[in-house]
Amino acid sequence: MRPVRIWWSKAGRAKYISHLDTVRAMTRAVRRAGIPLWYTEGFHPHPYLTFPLPLPLGQESLREPMDLRIETDLPDGEILTRLAAALPEGLAALEVTAPVLGPGDIAAADYRIYIPFPAPEEAAAWTARAGERLAAGGLTAAKIGKQGHRKVEKEISLSALLSAYRLAAEGSAARLTVRLAAGSEQNCNPALLLEALDAPCGAEICRTGLLDKTGAPWR
Repeated sequence: MRPVRIWWSKAGRAKYISHLDTVRAMTRAVRRAGIPLWYTEGFHPHPYLTFPLPLPLGQESLREPMDLRIETDLPDGEILTRLAAALPEGLAALEVTAPVLGPGDIAAADYRIYIPFPAPEEAAAWTARAGERLAAGGLTAAKIGKQGHRKVEKEISLSALLSAYRLAAEGSAARLTVRLAAGSEQNCNPALLLEALDAPCGAEICRTGLLDKTGAPWR
């Protein structure tokens, strides 16, 4: 049994596939590709296939990880070739590597956000307001969490979960690149940040990378 980390991307209409359906699509693709998956033992064996940080619905990604275990020493290049040919439109296999860090080592994620407006003046005005609010700090959002078995709404500090950003108006759009806390300890969906900044609907969000606790690329 050998652990393998497959890096893949999600774009176009595929961003509207839920995480659960993405897992199903990936599992089917791996089986179609003839990759010899390792199965868990017990009464209900299932293939070992995990996603260290699920991607929210409606968001694209340039580079996502998927961990699995295989039964043979199938070369990484062969795994990549087979999977690339079996994936549906919008999902693409990029690279196959050995896992180095675990899911618990993910600390942040970088995002690239494109926000369209009807006119350049509106894009410039929103960018100015949003820039002032980002610089001032104190941004908060309501988030659904758990308290025992109950779901409760709690207020979180978005400014505390944001470590870097760049914002600029470009014609009839605003472009925002931002680094937000991510992982099992703290996790911030960029959609919450856009809501707190009163961004209009229709923003295009793309996750561009994951980082470890030192700020280096997670791998």
